[in-house]
Amino acid sequence: MDSAVSTSSSTLAAPPAPFQVTDAAAKRIAKITSDEPAGTKFRVSVLGGGCSGFQYNFDLDAQPAADTDLIIEKNGSFVVVDDVSLGLLAGSVLDYVETLGSAGFEIKNPNATAKCGCGNSFSV
Repeated sequence: MDSAVSTSSSTLAAPPAPFQVTDAAAKRIAKITSDEPAGTKFRVSVLGGGCSGFQYNFDLDAQPAADTDLIIEKNGSFVVVDDVSLGLLAGSVLDYVETLGSAGFEIKNPNATAKCGCGNSFSV
């Protein structure tokens, strides 16, 4: 007699994405890169410095991505994160937020234990 083991796909959760991009961020990136050379990507990285120890850095990058880079395509926009920065950004979400007084990209980072008042600098 054969014994079959069945697993329901509803009980298997997909692993969390290492880095996510919201629809608002993807829309803004697509607008920013629309006038740039073909293949231009929005690069997110973490640099040392800032008032809390690390700081987020956003750049436009027309160079080919490295083999170790994470590339996220969403709604026609491309976001690239290098593998070293990804270690500090694991589980984070890139968003674009507009308020009455300001507009800009924000990273919601679950690894940050503290951040500066402007939100561009953090510590882990």
